[in-house]
Amino acid sequence: MALILEGVSKVVNGRVHIHPTDLVLESGTMNVLLGPTLSGKTSLMRLMAGLDVPQGGRIFWHGQDVTGMRVQDRKVAMVYQQFINYPSMSVYDNIASPMRLMGKSAAEIDAAVRRTADLMQLTPMLGRKPLELSGGQQQRCALARALVKDAGLVLLDEPLANLDYKLREELRAEIPRIFEAAGSIFVYATTEPEEALLLGGNTATLWEGRVTQFGPTPKVYRQPNDATTARVFSDPPMNFLRVTKSGGRILFGEGQSAPAIGSMTGLRDGDYMAGFRPNHLELEQAAGEALVFDTRLSVTEITGSETFVHLDHHGERWVGLIHGVRELKLGAALRVYLDPAHVYVFDADGALVAPAAYAMAA
Repeated sequence: MALILEGVSKVVNGRVHIHPTDLVLESGTMNVLLGPTLSGKTSLMRLMAGLDVPQGGRIFWHGQDVTGMRVQDRKVAMVYQQFINYPSMSVYDNIASPMRLMGKSAAEIDAAVRRTADLMQLTPMLGRKPLELSGGQQQRCALARALVKDAGLVLLDEPLANLDYKLREELRAEIPRIFEAAGSIFVYATTEPEEALLLGGNTATLWEGRVTQFGPTPKVYRQPNDATTARVFSDPPMNFLRVTKSGGRILFGEGQSAPAIGSMTGLRDGDYMAGFRPNHLELEQAAGEALVFDTRLSVTEITGSETFVHLDHHGERWVGLIHGVRELKLGAALRVYLDPAHVYVFDADGALVAPAAYAMAA
């Protein structure tokens, strides 16, 4: 069984929030909605849940057209960024509350609460109040309340965004295990490409209300079908360079050129856009052939074990992610190197022409 969106769209006060969208989400799958703020993730989730009615298209759930069905009449659970628990109730009663509203028997409720609490590692906390828990435990309580409803569709709208780094890492590791045992359709919204990769499953990339690509997460990351998807699925965003293929060389910048190697070897002559992720720029030339760029350093950001370098290449703004702490002078000329195996090639309209060689080998 599946959740199927056919040409679903959303318009608010004449402004398009979701362009006509087709998606098929299968039961038992994790599906990540990845995109920047205001890309349409929450709007799409509200349509899936039945909180909003689409202006166009239809939504099918288990073969039934549920386009106009109220959220109360669907088996849907939602967990938000601002996790919500009832502060006056124990963890046990918080988890049990949806089942009590459904009229389940005391025995059914007790069995389900204890099973879900065990899954969420909350059994020792069942007698506590939510405010006696850590942030991660409170979010697990909210997740448990969603899971105990036995909903066929569970929507998670950036549920870890308000937690500190350590708690996010712990829950990111736990969530795929938890969801694998539940068998529902899970939809998880995030702005972070790294989170999408950690969660796995399928990913839909969103940009300005459009789903630009949907498929298995590693494939969408390694083989983006256009420059927009590549930009969304990279943090910092993918760098781009306009190039011209002419014979056996590529021309770029202000009179610069290099041999056409890597993914550019078999291209027809013409104008293209080369794309490469920030972590593939290097300050030292590795063994083998490399593309060489003379840039100017505008900003550095040291994160502890890594350094972000913001570069100006003939008016093009790039970001490089360099391992280690580097003492670099702002405004200085900086030569950087790029392995051609890491270069994606897009046409003038942004469609993928040639994926990076490393991505195809992975």
